Amino acid sequence: MKYLDCIEPVQAPAETDDGDARLCAADINPDTGLATDYLNHFNEAIMLLEMLPACPDCLDDFLAWRPMSYREHFAASRFKGRGLVIAAYNAAEPGLREYLDALAVTMTVVLETTRTAIRADASSEAAGLIAAHAVACLKPLIARAGAVIGGGVDPESGDPAAVQAMVDELMQQRSIS
Repeated sequence: MKYLDCIEPVQAPAETDDGDARLCAADINPDTGLATDYLNHFNEAIMLLEMLPACPDCLDDFLAWRPMSYREHFAASRFKGRGLVIAAYNAAEPGLREYLDALAVTMTVVLETTRTAIRADASSEAAGLIAAHAVACLKPLIARAGAVIGGGVDPESGDPAAVQAMVDELMQQRSIS
């Protein structure tokens, strides 16, 4: 219950006053203090990119996607426990936060680069190829971010520089034609 020391009071579930239950009720991993709902922000963009080849009308929605930090995402959401989520994030292990933030920045760079590339070559065929390349780069990053949130990454081994190395390797393996 290390996160509860700095978390503002919220209504706990009726059946318990247990701090872990409060975190779980807000979909916060009690071990990391992080919530997977943040990944929905990126999954939405990935879904639009996946749909783009079959549904070119999705392009405007993808182009309208804007980056948000973890705090910005929850502050702007209608998520019921957003105050608790932000407080738990603030109290989370700094190494985990930094690693998750580095992954989020990397995903944002991929998405913004994809947006720029699609705008530069507006043909549907090129947009589909660019989108497929971006999705291939983003899915391992989403999986890694999910592992960080889920507690499957040791903050000591979660070096943010390793994220950049992984992206560099992915980009070399999948060059855009």
